[in-house]
Amino acid sequence: MATYPYRTSYTKRRIVLFLKILPLLILVVAAVVGISQLQFVREFFGQAAGEPANIQVDTQAVLGPMPRPWRNLAQGGEDHNWRIGALVPSVRSLHPQYIRIDHIYDFYDIVQGSPGNITFDFSKLDPLLDDIIATGAKPYVSLSYMPPAISSGDILAKPARWEDWQLTVQKTVEHISGTRGISDVYYEVWNEPDLFGKWSYYGDKNYLTLYDYAARGATSARGVRPFKIGGPAITALYKNWFDAIMKHVIATNIRFDFFSWHRYSLDLDIYRKDMFEATNWLSQYPQLEPNVELQITEWGHDSNNHPGYDTTYGAAHTAAGAIEMIGVVDRAFAFEIQDGKDPEGKANWGRWGLFTHKDFGQSPKPRYNALRLLDRIGSQRLQLLGKGTWVKAAAALSDAGNPQVILANFDRSGRNTENVPVTFKNIQPGNYTVVKEFLGGRKQTEDVATTSAELQVHVAMPVNSVSLIELMPK
Repeated sequence: MATYPYRTSYTKRRIVLFLKILPLLILVVAAVVGISQLQFVREFFGQAAGEPANIQVDTQAVLGPMPRPWRNLAQGGEDHNWRIGALVPSVRSLHPQYIRIDHIYDFYDIVQGSPGNITFDFSKLDPLLDDIIATGAKPYVSLSYMPPAISSGDILAKPARWEDWQLTVQKTVEHISGTRGISDVYYEVWNEPDLFGKWSYYGDKNYLTLYDYAARGATSARGVRPFKIGGPAITALYKNWFDAIMKHVIATNIRFDFFSWHRYSLDLDIYRKDMFEATNWLSQYPQLEPNVELQITEWGHDSNNHPGYDTTYGAAHTAAGAIEMIGVVDRAFAFEIQDGKDPEGKANWGRWGLFTHKDFGQSPKPRYNALRLLDRIGSQRLQLLGKGTWVKAAAALSDAGNPQVILANFDRSGRNTENVPVTFKNIQPGNYTVVKEFLGGRKQTEDVATTSAELQVHVAMPVNSVSLIELMPK
């Protein structure tokens, strides 16, 4: 059949024009069908622009001990007199260094009496402290919320007398760090003050006043082992809060050992960005920089209930986020240990816990299993290159000297699947067994051989999955 050049040229021009305006057309359609579709459009084009992983591990390049920021856990105010209880062995297997607890004053009935005439009873808190010690961790205590016995209103209000708040903190420190003899406890003044109580760093309801009286109480404690005090555990990293507190600490010479904040985000880069910014801000206060720690005392993918907390979605985010914090964040407290009870009676209701509520068997959820798998990475960190947009990775030598790689494929849109190449460099030629273990317990082994100093394997990583790879000489 004959062709007509002028028609072919015209058709090509139309195709080129269509391709140029296609993104605009999609955005217009998204605007028509609803603003919620814009996220889909962004992710559609972001997916095409993302980089697949191509992991390169130098088995001889040891960077030092493997940092483990994920070995810190937090529990929110789900139940009065909550305890770790029967979960102690399961939590212990995560090797936590610190467990953060809040609501100690309104959930454990520590302060009794009335303003100006108060007494203290730690008998309900002590069993929880025992549980924490039994897991191998130490307490990280959020001094929250205002004890009803001394409050001028509810548990988010100022105290009727600031001296009572100061005494409350003093007696708390004396009990935990003194009577109980627990060293190196962290005391964090309040929990999310910008949300719970609408505190600010100025005005009538001033967090700086709340902190000052707490710090004075802590430093007045007698017969105590070493401890640290700080805050403010704000809902995110805000420079105005940071600067206000640092300037106040310098002006008053009040004790301040750490600055803390929370971060809930699907963006895996935000944790690294937070720490970079906070470190940079702190460098502007050289008189404080050597002595002030920076800590993320709650983190997850959503501060609200989200179905991903019950699935591999949350597991992959937790593993990938923890990997991105290695070498950058000293402590990051995964929120939280156990679900509260759903008012509608469902076992899984998108709550933040690593375990379901006790009425539903205290069953481990995928996030717990992801942390267990992650924590099996070896103690000597290896140099690793080639992380991608979705697949994050870390490498180490196991105790037996075998190279290991932990992989986490997190895609918020739920579409990315990769067959990830993993190349082990600077190895001895010979025969090896590759062990691939996946979230959920599935395991694969294969025998491989190489006559050179490197060996490449491929790991099939479905969307929102986690795996641990080990190269073992035969």
